[in-house]
Amino acid sequence: MENFLLSLNIVIPVFLIMGLGYAAKALKWLDDKSAKVMNALIFKIFLPILLCNNIRNADISKLANPGVFIYVAVGLCVLFGVSMLLMPLFSRDGRRTGVLVQGICRANYAFLGLPLIAAMFPGQDTSVASLMVAATVPFYNALSVVALEIYRGGQIKPGKILKNIAKNPLIIGCVVGLVLLLAGIKLPMVLDKAMTDVGKAATPMALFLLGASFSFSAVRGNGRDLSFAVAMKLVIVPLIFVGIALLLGFREVPLASVLIAFGAPTAVSSFTMAQQMDGDDVLAGQIVVFTTLLSVVSLVAFIFVFKQMGWL
Repeated sequence: MENFLLSLNIVIPVFLIMGLGYAAKALKWLDDKSAKVMNALIFKIFLPILLCNNIRNADISKLANPGVFIYVAVGLCVLFGVSMLLMPLFSRDGRRTGVLVQGICRANYAFLGLPLIAAMFPGQDTSVASLMVAATVPFYNALSVVALEIYRGGQIKPGKILKNIAKNPLIIGCVVGLVLLLAGIKLPMVLDKAMTDVGKAATPMALFLLGASFSFSAVRGNGRDLSFAVAMKLVIVPLIFVGIALLLGFREVPLASVLIAFGAPTAVSSFTMAQQMDGDDVLAGQIVVFTTLLSVVSLVAFIFVFKQMGWL
């Protein structure tokens, strides 16, 4: 019951903020044009700063099990490769195919995962989970750019894809954060506070605009793709990769980090990226909403079983 209430306390505020955005749109306080302009600002300014902050503030000196980072990075590449091969067989619409790949491979690790892990291990060292942001976020964003760019239509040009990856604001934010982390550079207090305040605004703003862009009328038309993405993201993918992690001997915080990296709901920023890169942003938004809602069931089930088995 404790883990169930914990998950509810994390997920319900997310839906309240999205509901506020939906209400603002329904009341005509926000139109489509304004929402897209604000989404562009979040994509280019707020989210990159947030990602930079998460990475640069990680404690690299407290690595207890570096093998978990290698496992997650390799696992994400394998998942992405398999998804890129199989998704075109499931969906013929390129704008939807890229969104499906992104929705299955990309997890809301920083926004939902870190608070959940901290609550699962109160008073314990969870620096491995925090530093996992540096191992996952660059992969999530780079692989998402590749998927959306390849399937957006037109001729596939590797040089153009690499260029778009290099200039993607989220990738830039991750790279800057890694440079600051590895070089041990501490920002002046004034700049640090300004970046921290801007980063704190990113998540609620992104959730608010996701709610404003959500359309219940489109759910029926996306039912097949949406159901497939949700099942893959919350059940099949975590069962496979967490199962392998158990066989490799990961337990407690490292195991919880793997569970979140592969089993957390799809990241809110995937909606913003899909919208900015000509993907099916309606489907992308629905994947975020429904994986977040149903993760209350899936994550509580995983956590309950793992605690019963003494793995967490």
